[in-house]
Amino acid sequence: QVQLVDTGGGLVQAGGSLRLSCAASGRTLRSYAMGWFRQGPGKEREFVAGISWSGVSTYYADSVKGRFTITRDNTKNTLDLQMNSLKPEDTAVYYCAARASFITKTTPYSAIDYWGQGTQVTVSS
Repeated sequence: QVQLVDTGGGLVQAGGSLRLSCAASGRTLRSYAMGWFRQGPGKEREFVAGISWSGVSTYYADSVKGRFTITRDNTKNTLDLQMNSLKPEDTAVYYCAARASFITKTTPYSAIDYWGQGTQVTVSS
């Protein structure tokens, strides 16, 4: 079992930055691909970013590419998402995710093995 705790959400103005973090406990994250999904008001949960177990490969939704950066530290069992140039349409609950195989832009949320509890990000215009 893996327990994930998301932190770092908040209220920010458009153009601002936030950094989300995910701390894992239980089994080591080293054998899991990690990622971030988000769910906006009235929308389905959608892929935001993914990273391979080694950290070598990263994947981004087209809507966040060039603005968001996903990183992981397997020695600390943590996952981060640096979000820059935030837009009102980035407003959503953001969820940390772990999967035993891979997480890319085509991975449906139904395929995820473990979820964090979610953290609210609100971007004001």
